Amino acid sequence: MTMEFTDRLTRVEPSATLAISALATELEQEGADVVDLSVGEPDFPTPRNIVDAGQDAMDAGHTGYTTSAGILELREAISAKLAADGLDHGPEEIIVTPGAKQALYEIVQALIQDGDEVALLDPAWVSYEAMVKMAGGDLTRVDLSDSDFQLEPALDDLAAAVSDETELLIVNSPSNPTGAVYTDAALEGVRDLAVEHDITVISDEIYKEITYGVEPTSLGTFDGMADRTITVNGFSKAYSMTGWRLGYFAGPEDLIDQAGKLHSHSVSSAVNFVQHAGVEALENTDDAVTQMVDAFGQRRELVIDLLDEYDVDVAVPDGAFYMMLPVADDDQAWCEGALEDAHVATVPGSAFGTPGYARISYAASEERLEEGIERLAEEDYL
Repeated sequence: MTMEFTDRLTRVEPSATLAISALATELEQEGADVVDLSVGEPDFPTPRNIVDAGQDAMDAGHTGYTTSAGILELREAISAKLAADGLDHGPEEIIVTPGAKQALYEIVQALIQDGDEVALLDPAWVSYEAMVKMAGGDLTRVDLSDSDFQLEPALDDLAAAVSDETELLIVNSPSNPTGAVYTDAALEGVRDLAVEHDITVISDEIYKEITYGVEPTSLGTFDGMADRTITVNGFSKAYSMTGWRLGYFAGPEDLIDQAGKLHSHSVSSAVNFVQHAGVEALENTDDAVTQMVDAFGQRRELVIDLLDEYDVDVAVPDGAFYMMLPVADDDQAWCEGALEDAHVATVPGSAFGTPGYARISYAASEERLEEGIERLAEEDYL
């Protein structure tokens, strides 16, 4: 029997990172010591108070279904967190999801259909493109690589790319993969274009709590954006809870009603006891988050200094825990070679829509970062 698969899946290419991941696994199975600078998650354990809260919730019997949108206690805590960021969303305008990726998927499915135009700012996180294609949308892309990955100098390019036909713009600040934090002037420019062309905007703020000397502004706080911005965040990065799978989105109540249909008919709800742990994360974990961010900041400086020793100039990230390393035009071949020869795993920039770069993550110990950069230099990859 030959199965026929749907267009919504066959039009999506496998992730460009799969070949790197498979090769890294193969090398490790052969006994190689691979320095993994490709990881997209903190290398810190989940803070103890969050783990205890999850265990306490299980012991208390919170192991059944919850309401589909999430337990009220967590949605109220999220509402308070959003209010502190200047956003006005009551619990009825929030859906709790199994990870922020599920939140993004539900939003795109609710808003985009065949032929709808979606604008991305490149480099863009790999799954945005796949989600849009699965919904049948068409992509318009704006390259930020010539402006050190900042949006403000590229606002004219964005203005030229969007139109009255643009249904959705996705903004991710702080950015994966660049670590760029967009200025208020850049976000005001987004606001002006969104209002002019009646564009809905997703503000992906999953790295909002991981910044260095800057305070990112939530896009939905700008005049004219409250009713056209959908704010996405989660617990994976700031609270080192990647495997817990907990995220959320907040937006206009009519979106919540429609996206809630997909949510209830697919995942039903986020895990009950994990949601209780999420309340603890939001309310009692600021010190642990600060300590983690301070460590990332020190590692960022270390990597910049190490690269400077080899005359490698990079755009300094103001957030997240990534930076883009300029490499050969064929970045896929560069990443494969760096892995085979230096046993250092990175992610090709083409996976994010920006060839000629490799994304490196400094969510690794200082010792491993030093080892990785040294190996790349020794094998002439820097």
